[in-house]
Amino acid sequence: MTEIRAPYYSTFGTRHLQDVFDVAGQWVDGIKWAGGSFALLPPEQVRAFSDIAHENNAYVSSGGWIETVLRYGDDAVDQYLKEAKDVGFDVIEISAGFIMLNTTGLQRLVEKVDKAGLKAKPELGLQIGSGGDSGESELAAEGKKDIGDLVDRGKKALDAGASIIMIESEGITENVSQWDTNAAASIINGLGLENVMFEAADGPVFEWYIKNYGNEVNLFVDHSQILQLEGLRQNIWGNKSTWGRVINPAP
Repeated sequence: MTEIRAPYYSTFGTRHLQDVFDVAGQWVDGIKWAGGSFALLPPEQVRAFSDIAHENNAYVSSGGWIETVLRYGDDAVDQYLKEAKDVGFDVIEISAGFIMLNTTGLQRLVEKVDKAGLKAKPELGLQIGSGGDSGESELAAEGKKDIGDLVDRGKKALDAGASIIMIESEGITENVSQWDTNAAASIINGLGLENVMFEAADGPVFEWYIKNYGNEVNLFVDHSQILQLEGLRQNIWGNKSTWGRVINPAP
């Protein structure tokens, strides 16, 4: 699967989104609203984005904004899920980069999202304080979580009904002095390639995932990168280390 970013770092509207789908819609499985940016738009505008995605057989994901909502209590979460459904969201990402959310709490949230008729997509990562615009030195000072704990939380979230686990790039391939490729391998081996999606909105990063795990790895990229990514997936282009090496045998 390939998930692309809705307006956040790039500000664009429905006409631009329609252009993206007109050109590359067959390779887009879903769109994700990052950073709670949908909360800044009128509901009818968010709904218009959802309509375009659905017309092109793509799902709509909330991104990890539930961290903000959780601070206001259970009633706020229920209202959030209702409004998310009203504006056409299909998937609720459950992230905890800034808050301390225990595993049983994560499981209850997955079950709550599922009961509301939406799909739950927990976002798990190694880096404490991830998900914002903090610099490398700030995040290094916060420290990192244990990879075994991440895999265990992922398994329990899947058992609770999560549709897929989003893996936060910070601490693995983003805002680090050296990529933690062992962590990526442990996550894939522990949870299964089909059960995880990696944040990879940087060309060398998504190229590395495809080179090491094949063209069926699930990736989240910026909307501007969809053709570059699909070119790698289909082995029609690449650089010295990937060109001609991505093989997809016939069934």
